Amino acid sequence: MIRYLSAPFSRTLRGTAALAAALAILTTASSAHAKLEVVATLPDLASIARDIGGDAVNVTCIGKPNEDPHYVQAKPSFIVTLNKADVLIENGLELEIGWLPALVDQTRNDKIRVGAPGRIVAADGVPLLDIPTEAVTRAMGDVHPGGNPHFSIDPENGKIMAKNIAAGLALADPSHASAYNDNLAKLLARIDAAEADCLKVMAPFKGTKVVTYHKSLTYFCQRFGLVEVGTVEPKPGIPPSASHVTELIALIKNQGVKVILMEPWHERRTPDTVAEQTGAKVVEFPAQVGGDPAITDYPSLCGNIVPRIAAALR
Repeated sequence: MIRYLSAPFSRTLRGTAALAAALAILTTASSAHAKLEVVATLPDLASIARDIGGDAVNVTCIGKPNEDPHYVQAKPSFIVTLNKADVLIENGLELEIGWLPALVDQTRNDKIRVGAPGRIVAADGVPLLDIPTEAVTRAMGDVHPGGNPHFSIDPENGKIMAKNIAAGLALADPSHASAYNDNLAKLLARIDAAEADCLKVMAPFKGTKVVTYHKSLTYFCQRFGLVEVGTVEPKPGIPPSASHVTELIALIKNQGVKVILMEPWHERRTPDTVAEQTGAKVVEFPAQVGGDPAITDYPSLCGNIVPRIAAALR
């Protein structure tokens, strides 16, 4: 039997429905607002933050996947983004010194200033290489006083970065600390699995000598058993001179180097010239998450790079 609602009850029901709808909208808005606003300087850091933060965070990345992290193009819109940030994740060791401090200074956001709880430094606790043993001067090139800042490409260091990011997110948002820790455990397991696969692929090439363009693969070479015997740059950040190229060609011939490793943001003319003179192969690879469609997250990074290098070494 169909029963018709009385007019007053119908109006009450409509009012209740309207109230429920309004509450739903408010709840949604409140939930969206409750998300932790996270800004990462570089794609690898952003990827790790997304995996650990899940639905509780909104992650924005400043640097692009195939952009040299030393020279990220700072846009005015980044100041607005950083002004709204609850957390800022940086690589550290002055990798971003050329552009990040100027941006943060203009944000008027004390939550993300150096030393504030909302500032996460991925480098904390990383076993560092290439720490200068003498006072750093400009004559040494773009040398970082605290050590080589290109550690993120080593999966073991990726796990340290992930732990730092999880701890920082939990500090900024204790209500989701348990979820962050659970997500951290899952991410560490995936990084372990990827690293194990890469070590297996690289095992036959342990001790193989390579040349890199910049001192950005030192940690990677150490992890996977390659020996870095020279660089295209005579000093970090210094363009190769004719005399250095001549010396490099002789070095590659004498040492039996088969590959020259480089990221996509370096010029190709010099490595190609050296390769033509020596028979070595130039291996260009994406060095950050998103640099290739197959590199969708941090665990897939080394799994993309290693096969390219192994193929060139065979």
